[in-house]
Amino acid sequence: MNISAASERSNLPAKTIRYYEEIALIKPSRLDNGYREYSDNDLHRLRFLQRARSLGFTIDECRSLLSLYDDNNRASADVKSIAIGKIQEIDRKIAELRSLRATLASLADHCHGDARPDCPIIDDLAGRRDQ
Repeated sequence: MNISAASERSNLPAKTIRYYEEIALIKPSRLDNGYREYSDNDLHRLRFLQRARSLGFTIDECRSLLSLYDDNNRASADVKSIAIGKIQEIDRKIAELRSLRATLASLADHCHGDARPDCPIIDDLAGRRDQ
C-alpha cells in the first residue's frame, strides 16, 4: 500500500510516517519508481507506535518496546519495567501539576480581582511576594 493508504489505515499523518521511517522505527520497501510500499507488518508497527505514543511513551521508549515486540524470547518483565517506569513518570507529573494548581489557586484566592493595581499574582511572578 502507498503512504496515503498507510496513513488512513493507521490514523497517522503521512508526515509522521515519513518521520518514523527517517528515524528507522519502520522500514518500508521501495518500489522501482522510488515510492514507499507499506506492508501489513509496517501498518501493524505504525498502529503499535500510534498507541504507544498515545499512552505517553517517548520515541526512545517506543524503540525499546518495538525491539521487545520483535524479540520472541523477550521477558515480559522487561516490558513491564518500561510500563512501570512510565507510570512513575506520570505520577511525578501529576504531583507537579497538583502543586502548580495549588500555588495558582492560592494566588488567585489572594487577589482581590478589582480595579486596584496591587495584585499578589503579579507580585509573586515578579518575586516580590512574601507568603
